[in-house]
Amino acid sequence: MFVLDYKSRLPIYEQLYRSMTRMAAMGAMEPGEALPSVRALAQELGVNPNTVQKAYQMLERDGIIFSVQGKGSFLAGDESAVDRRKSLALEKVRDAAAEAVFCGVTKEEILAQISGVFDGRADQHD
Repeated sequence: MFVLDYKSRLPIYEQLYRSMTRMAAMGAMEPGEALPSVRALAQELGVNPNTVQKAYQMLERDGIIFSVQGKGSFLAGDESAVDRRKSLALEKVRDAAAEAVFCGVTKEEILAQISGVFDGRADQHD
């Protein structure tokens, strides 16, 4: 379900956060769908449960998931949280592109970098 890159500079909890946000945005998970328990997901991924808990806390803070005491965590039906993340990401892309243009980077160079991210050829970090 989740792919982690243990060689990445991006912390595991951040990778989980991004992966779940991406899955929610792409419709791979249905609103109200139960997420694996912290313990089960940690065991499946071979990571510390605190790592999974941190990702879940971030997701809940941002309105991507919600928790029900004694029942678990579920994907929130409020798509506006995912939409806000998309808008923020697009704003960051615009800002980065504007800075790159200011520094003399060509349109082709910018598009090549973006294509590399989509094709999995680029180091994906903030």
